[in-house]
Formats: sequence, structure tokens, C-alpha cells
Amino acid sequence: MIITIAGNLGSGKSTVGKMLAKELGYRFFSTGDLMGDIALEKGISLLELSKLAEQSDEVDKLLDARQIEFGKKEKNAVIDSRLGWHFIPQATKIFLTVDPLEAAKRIFNDKREDEKENVDIESTRQNIITRKESERLRYQKYYNLVCDDPKNFDIVVDSTEIPAEKVFEKVLKEIQQRRED
Repeated sequence: MIITIAGNLGSGKSTVGKMLAKELGYRFFSTGDLMGDIALEKGISLLELSKLAEQSDEVDKLLDARQIEFGKKEKNAVIDSRLGWHFIPQATKIFLTVDPLEAAKRIFNDKREDEKENVDIESTRQNIITRKESERLRYQKYYNLVCDDPKNFDIVVDSTEIPAEKVFEKVLKEIQQRRED
């Protein structure tokens, strides 16, 4: 089974995805980590890379090709990706939501090296808005898709008020129920 996990920035996608992969004994792949690696290789932040991706489809094409390849060769995996649901249509598709202020607190407290503009919670909140809009524009332009439309997903969970462990438990229960059906 391939599981794709998408969601709002700061919703816990990577954390929950890694927990699912570990529990199920699956491989974990994250396009966010890949984006971070590309940003660091270029000596720029994720926000700067997102702006660069608006000007050229090079970054998105690289990410998309890797997702498609991953979906074809893997049998049991969890992929943390905004568009994994689109590129791997046979997957079980999960989406996590989160309140923007809670997302900003989570991201700011992570102190990621590839997010150097996040100097306080308000700037982090603004950067989330900027990145989300950049992604929305690119996905609409390149694929005519709305990446966060709940109808694209099998399971939707709001992570605002619950810790990652509880989100993981809810998602795992839903996946297990789907396996039994």
C-alpha cells in the first residue's frame, strides 16, 4: 500500500508520515526534505526556492518525476507530498489541516536551517501565507489543480488541537479500517 500525506504547512505531515512508515514498516519519502536539500544546495531558503519555482518549472518537474517514479517502483511506502495524491492516484490519500497561527508556532519552534526568514511567529505566519500562495499559483498554472481541496483525499484530519501522536492514531485507525473493507 502506498500512502500519500499532504496538508497545510505546519500541520504535522512529516511527523505523522514518519510515524506511519515506522509503524507499518514502510519506506518514507518527503518532497519537503528534497526541496530543503535543493534550497541548501543552492544556498537559498525554501521561501526563495519557492519564488524561483514560480519563474521556472525546473524544480517542480524534478520533484514530480521523482514522485511518479517512486509511485511506480514502491509497493509499501509513505510519501509526504502536496501533490502525491495526484501523481500516485492508487495511493491512500491523507490531508492534515491546521490553524495558521498554530502552524506558525510549530514552524518557528522547529528553527529549520532552510527557513532563515522565520525570525518570529508573525514573520513565520506571513511566510506560510507567501509559500502557500506560491504553491497554489504554481499548481494551478502547471497542472490546473487545487492541492488542498478536501475532495481529493480519503482521510482529512485537523491537527490544530491534537498532538502528532493522536493524529497518527486517528490516521492509522482509518487506514486499518480501509484495509479491512
